[in-house]
Amino acid sequence: MDEHARVTDSELDVRPLGETGLSVSPIGLGLAALGRPGYINVGHAEDLNGDYDVERMEEHTHQILDEAYAAGVRYLDAARSYGRAEAFLSSWLHRNGHEPNALTVGSKWGYEYTANWQVDAETHEVKEHSLAMLRRQHAESWGHLGWHLRLYQVHSATLDSGLLDNAAVLDGLARLGAEGTVIGLSLSGPGQAETLKRARTVERDGRPLFQSVQATWNLLEPSCGPALAEARADGLGVIVKEAVANGRLTSREDPERAQRRALLDELADELETTPDAVALAATLAQPWADVVLSGAADIEHLRSNLRARKVDLNDETLARLGELAEEREEYWVTRSALPWT
Repeated sequence: MDEHARVTDSELDVRPLGETGLSVSPIGLGLAALGRPGYINVGHAEDLNGDYDVERMEEHTHQILDEAYAAGVRYLDAARSYGRAEAFLSSWLHRNGHEPNALTVGSKWGYEYTANWQVDAETHEVKEHSLAMLRRQHAESWGHLGWHLRLYQVHSATLDSGLLDNAAVLDGLARLGAEGTVIGLSLSGPGQAETLKRARTVERDGRPLFQSVQATWNLLEPSCGPALAEARADGLGVIVKEAVANGRLTSREDPERAQRRALLDELADELETTPDAVALAATLAQPWADVVLSGAADIEHLRSNLRARKVDLNDETLARLGELAEEREEYWVTRSALPWT
């Protein structure tokens, strides 16, 4: 454990997740790159050392979780499609005796993991936002996490998935909400803002159904920012994913993208930190962001990400970083082309 990252109870930094009643830390840990052999993060195979034995991957995940928890991370984010992420998280929670109120755990439904523990699978996950999928996957998530499951989110809602017009599914989510689970949705793709606007009109029993939103925002793709600010002002909790753009805003970025690397490296040197910490700090600086996810699958990368909490970016530096933004459509085309490794 990095002694500089360890926090005491008196130093613990937690805040409300909007008006959900849940508490989160400024940086959370997403398990997308930890629960399965293949993922689209740049350099993912290196993080796992190419070792995909289930027991060793579980122990590796436990080591990352131990490090994160000791450093004050109190939001953990999983999904049914993250391979064995929920199972690994469950065994860690029980091994350490963590009670449900010790931290906030969120998971997601709507994608099914289909890679069969193979990196070179033709299809890694399949999307289905049906009532049958909701019922089955919630039962599976509950079987792993039980009362630790505080937040249940639709995985990558889009306008064309039909979810927001499916009364049976929305009613099913409302029933889970009535039983005490906070209901949220995650977004993906160039239409994030439009999907969020539509989702905020969905009500059950005279109240908004969705109490939180998880969306992509980073220095390359900041287009959803105004929509997230509006949602947060109305009380939704806001979780930010892909703050380092699946590794593209780290030292692993393609060296041919010289301008981006040069600016990040320059600012990191000025601030005596790392490029990923600068990218995460820029996300933490957004006043509407309740929790920003680290997707680290390696101890050193997690420690580097957590350094963002001590990086103070002034308005001039944030303006310089704003020059990195890509066209929205360009960003999502590039993301969809990232290889599973």
